[in-house]
Amino acid sequence: MKANIYLFSISSHPDAHSVSALSVTFFKPEIDFSHYDYLIITSKQSSEALKQYETHEYVNKKALCISKQSALSYQKLGGDVLDIGGGYGDNLLCKIQEFSKETRWLYLRAEVVASDFVSLAQKQGYHIDEKVVYKSECSKEILEVAVESDAVLIFTSPSSLRCFLQTHTLTYSQKIIVIGKTTAKALPEGFECHISAQTTIQSCIDLAKSL
Repeated sequence: MKANIYLFSISSHPDAHSVSALSVTFFKPEIDFSHYDYLIITSKQSSEALKQYETHEYVNKKALCISKQSALSYQKLGGDVLDIGGGYGDNLLCKIQEFSKETRWLYLRAEVVASDFVSLAQKQGYHIDEKVVYKSECSKEILEVAVESDAVLIFTSPSSLRCFLQTHTLTYSQKIIVIGKTTAKALPEGFECHISAQTTIQSCIDLAKSL
């Protein structure tokens, strides 16, 4: 009998027990998009926050996106993608370094972020402004979910893993899958994990089924 698969994310998948990991609150800071050449988008929530603004204000700004999912979320708003960073903040820094230091970037971010690529870029002289457009908090669902000791657990962000660990203890009989290296770093010491081949939920599900 195959172990149950649990997906801890803000998205769901029909082949897993989908547990909404976070509750999201959106902010609408004042932004003059005309001051910037490009946007930086690292989550679907950033695109969701943009819906609070008039489309014509931002839609002509291409976005540097951290993953295929964040890119798709911006394209659904009618925007064009400048480039995709492969799922990691470090990759975004490399992409930014391909442009002139005169380029003006706007990073639409969460209240708490896992990567310091922006501060590293700023120290190198790149012009990046940051606007906090949402915050994430642990959902009641993830804090209270019951999982089996032999379950397959999929975490799609460091915050989803941290929320789970607030009220749960991982067991060595559980198989842990993470969507990227940043999430892997949030694991408690001594626990091993499998990292999906691509930074997509489908890639995580495919890996879970192969274990």
